[in-house]
Amino acid sequence: MSLEEKIGELLKAKKMTLSTAESCTGGSIAALITSVPGSSEYFKGGVVAYSNEVKMNMLYVSPETLQKYGAVSRETVIEMVQGVMESMKTDCAVATSGIAGPGGGTPEKPVGTIWMAVACGGLIVTEKEEGDAGRAENVKKTVHNALLLLSRLLEER
Repeated sequence: MSLEEKIGELLKAKKMTLSTAESCTGGSIAALITSVPGSSEYFKGGVVAYSNEVKMNMLYVSPETLQKYGAVSRETVIEMVQGVMESMKTDCAVATSGIAGPGGGTPEKPVGTIWMAVACGGLIVTEKEEGDAGRAENVKKTVHNALLLLSRLLEER
């Protein structure tokens, strides 16, 4: 059973719903979740929030958070995951924001710096990835790790 199938089974068993807020993964998490037949039972939708305007207007990320910590930060993915849960009225959510590359990195946040947040109910877990394996691999690794985080959180609930 794939990770996305396992997540679907867990969500159905717990009668919970899921939404996604993706920046650097560009909708790849939502695509995997919806590749499972019957996912409409638990998946409500996703937002690909590539720009700060979308993060602010659709996911309720505060301008102060973006200014103080940047789009690629623990604080931002926490607000993204909370915002998508609020706007889509879901029990659980996944959010990603990072620098997939090959450009866009800085000395403080090099290419391959990616933050993920998963939430179910009031519980939020975050994880930071570092290390550049190339754009496609950075995205693939983030998708897998975000789904792994969600799976673990669902199993613990």
